[in-house]
Amino acid sequence: MDSIINIFASMRIMDVIDIAIVAYVFYKIFMLIRETRAEQLIKGLVVLLVIMKLSEWAKLYVVHFILMNTMTLGLIALIIVFQPELRRALEYIGRNKIFFAKMAEEQEEALNRTIHELVSAVVSLSREQIGALIVMERQTGLNEIASTGVKIDAEITSGLLINIFIPNTPLHDGSVIIRKDRILAAGCFLPLSANQTISKELGTRHRAALGIAEQSDALVIIVSEETGTISVALNGKLSRYLDANTLTSVIKKAYSEEEQPAIMKRRWRLNHELIKKN
Repeated sequence: MDSIINIFASMRIMDVIDIAIVAYVFYKIFMLIRETRAEQLIKGLVVLLVIMKLSEWAKLYVVHFILMNTMTLGLIALIIVFQPELRRALEYIGRNKIFFAKMAEEQEEALNRTIHELVSAVVSLSREQIGALIVMERQTGLNEIASTGVKIDAEITSGLLINIFIPNTPLHDGSVIIRKDRILAAGCFLPLSANQTISKELGTRHRAALGIAEQSDALVIIVSEETGTISVALNGKLSRYLDANTLTSVIKKAYSEEEQPAIMKRRWRLNHELIKKN
């Protein structure tokens, strides 16, 4: 224990940076080879290295000699066999910027893909006049609401969202709960708003959207089954007749605020007086 304490006590800032760089490199290598044939090969090499060390420790000289020479020749063979993977890895390194700039770009690209898939699904549902209710979780957790439906935990894709809301399918009547870039659950039940001033022309789907928007900071997207109108509920207010561009801006701002520190967070309010039916 004392030796471990002495090691940590003698560590410098540069040692921490050194370890962090090595950990980051190993992480990126793992992400590159994950779910490829190279992953299985690496596992095999690790097993051979362990056996080689055990044979050395046990003084199995013939086994150790064979394994050591096999590993030497194997490295040359690996370069030849996995030439395409190595080239792709080097191209990946050459294309990408270093550390934080790259991480920020990757996050922005992932965000843009998520918003594109979400808006594409909503616009398609609107065009076909298929009712939909999509709840985007923000700071207030929605686990209780998600537990009333069927857990999905899948990546957001327009095809999956559209299929969920196709009429006469098991989950089409409920709402979809989205947490960051994942579809958390579908077929969920939302509390209805008790607001008596809501227009009588709005049905249960809009009342449910306002209900959860009154009880949480969730952003709720509604597609009317009767007219195909796209609406958004946020902070207990409903904004109707959104188009694809406006919806994209609304979602992007909601996601952006979600990623900001709490002290920098500003409450987003959509001025629904500016969005009127043409």
